[in-house]
Amino acid sequence: MGWLVFAFAVWAGGWWLNTRLAALPPTRAVSLAIPVVFGLTLVAVWEGIVHGFEISPVLLPAPSAIAARFAASTDILWQDFVQTVIRGALSGYAIGCGSAFLVAILVDRYDFLRRGLLPVGNFVAALPVIGMAPILVMWFGFDWQSKAAVVVVMVFFPMLVNTVQGLSDTSAMQRDLMRTYGAGYWTTLLKLRLPAAMPFVFNGLKIASTLALIGAIVAEFFGSPIRGMGFRISTSVGQLALDLVWAEIVVAAIAGSAFYGSIALLERAVTFWHPSQRR
Repeated sequence: MGWLVFAFAVWAGGWWLNTRLAALPPTRAVSLAIPVVFGLTLVAVWEGIVHGFEISPVLLPAPSAIAARFAASTDILWQDFVQTVIRGALSGYAIGCGSAFLVAILVDRYDFLRRGLLPVGNFVAALPVIGMAPILVMWFGFDWQSKAAVVVVMVFFPMLVNTVQGLSDTSAMQRDLMRTYGAGYWTTLLKLRLPAAMPFVFNGLKIASTLALIGAIVAEFFGSPIRGMGFRISTSVGQLALDLVWAEIVVAAIAGSAFYGSIALLERAVTFWHPSQRR
């Protein structure tokens, strides 16, 4: 009963504090404090509910147990992070997004590619990763190369579609003005259309950042060396080591948030002129 009272008190206190913070002027410190208070409140309520209702660690471990396992398994978590995120997700992300950007320029230049490739891209983008991953693992082996291949397939077409859409975002009047200045296709592309397409490009990069991590982890379920986040999650579930599974989830959440946040910061620096970035 004491743990349940603790959970209710923390929830009430967090609610009261966040309502007071939300009423303050929206400064940077206040905008940062609100989600921090909300997250800490959620973790504390989780701890109280697990202990109060005596939930089995097999079903839902307490945050304190997850933190203890995290601290005791940092070497394993680091090896899994390097295998999944750095080798699999980031390499596939760079290859997939880079090639999609170049193909988007060709699609924009040649209309027959737009009519032929984009419908195929929409079809491939709709394919579930659970169906493609086993095939790519058989083609490229059980190491990080197959995970990178899955990531390339997942991020290529979202990045391609967003970039092509961005390149067509300029108005006819803007393009006519460039022609009156004597600008050719490539000059117009570099000086007008690519800068105008940057919000769409970064939208594709942010979408691909979440897909890359998901694809790398899911691909490891179908074959991996004895390391990797997906491999560790699948084997730990079989061993009923749910605290290690949640520790891997925490690593994945931190990595995904940092990856997405870095792209958002880069977008703010590159597209500072766009209305979405104005304060």
